[in-house]
Amino acid sequence: MTAGKTRNISPLDPTAAEPFYRQIYERFRSAITSGLLKPGDRIPSARALTKELGLARGTIEAAYSLLAAEGYIQARGQAGTIVTPGLKPRTPVASLPPPADSGTSSIGFRPDSILPFQMGLPALDEFPRKIWARLGARCVRAMQPSDMTHPSVYGLPMLRAEIAAYLQVSRGIHCAASQVFVTSGYRHTIELIGLALLKAGDRVWLEDPGYPPTRELLAHMQIAAVPVPVDPEGMVVADGIKLAARARAAVVTPAHQSPLGVSLSLPRRLALLDWAGRNNAWIVEDDYDGEYRYVSRPLPALKSLDRDGRVLYAGTFSKVLFPSIRLAYLVVPQPQVERFEQVIQTFAGGSPELTQSIVTAFIKEGHFARHIQRMRKLYAERREATSAGLASALGKRVRIDALPGGMHLILRLQGRQSDRKLAVRMREEGLFAEALSEWTQSGKGASALLVNFTNIDSRATAEKLGRRILALM
Repeated sequence: MTAGKTRNISPLDPTAAEPFYRQIYERFRSAITSGLLKPGDRIPSARALTKELGLARGTIEAAYSLLAAEGYIQARGQAGTIVTPGLKPRTPVASLPPPADSGTSSIGFRPDSILPFQMGLPALDEFPRKIWARLGARCVRAMQPSDMTHPSVYGLPMLRAEIAAYLQVSRGIHCAASQVFVTSGYRHTIELIGLALLKAGDRVWLEDPGYPPTRELLAHMQIAAVPVPVDPEGMVVADGIKLAARARAAVVTPAHQSPLGVSLSLPRRLALLDWAGRNNAWIVEDDYDGEYRYVSRPLPALKSLDRDGRVLYAGTFSKVLFPSIRLAYLVVPQPQVERFEQVIQTFAGGSPELTQSIVTAFIKEGHFARHIQRMRKLYAERREATSAGLASALGKRVRIDALPGGMHLILRLQGRQSDRKLAVRMREEGLFAEALSEWTQSGKGASALLVNFTNIDSRATAEKLGRRILALM
């Protein structure tokens, strides 16, 4: 790559919420897709760019890893790194800007990387890949022409049946396979609920703090989010009634509130169900990692208490298997099955049947249940090790919340440290964290970091990483 082309790439913005590695990635990708950089062009080495920009080597390598993973560049050893030969540049489709009042940065949920403490990732190093490969090969060999047509938009019938059986045993949910719809992820699930049951102008209770993409999705559907405070017993239902008694729905995470980790108490569960029953409102139960509880057995699902058919139960395979599988599921009340079938016939294309077949075999042969049991034990150990290691390294600079379940820790920053600025600095240095303040509707609140522990293999590793965080504080 010539020096002239390098200078034509826009400079980095140190005030942006987007980390430097992501800015570098976006600038090179834009240069390639616009034709400024052509197939075969050489780009600066990580060492040269490190010197030129004055950044850490890991920041440049993180950007180059993303570009290589997506096929934009290739490393040629001593010959350097070049734009992939034969690549046909294309202008990326413009994406909708986030709503102005979303309160979230452009960091994205979730990034396509594997960084220490990265949220949303299970223990990828412990996934039974050999078993998965064997089942995958068997499913491929068994494929018939009828398996190669368009997949069912509702989900593979055998998978829907296995999910229904699993939920009855593990979560206390009694449902028929026809009530289970396979989706491509949580966002797809929320979109279907919005299309089937809500309309523009409706109001929906959301936990505050709560998962940011939910706010963004509702905003794009012109549905008003009503932030409802969370305390040690979960969503404060009485406050929700005061704020918007006639809201059309509530989205809650009863097992492990996202992100505070508290459980919705039984009185609050009953109050929420009573409110929904009296107002013909809907409750969306997001049970994103309810299997992982370390102080007692996993709690029954809120759906198991539903007698009026007001709860829609959303589950996912991203946390218990792996995110790139892009499979989740939604259990709807029996009277709503026909309505969801109509919506899905119009708006859904179906998930790959081969992937669904592998998951079906994984569940049917007992691997799924055994995997969850193994991960529950492993995560309990890694949770303790990560907490101890970080506490040793960071000392009085943070207070670590002891959450009863889930896959992350909350590091509450002491003093006047900004969680957003520290999270950005961590990402620039190849670490990961999310700022708790970004999970609030107002963008304000307690200064704390959310860090995942599932991929931290020992206390020593956590302590070493903690020292790196300390140097950035």
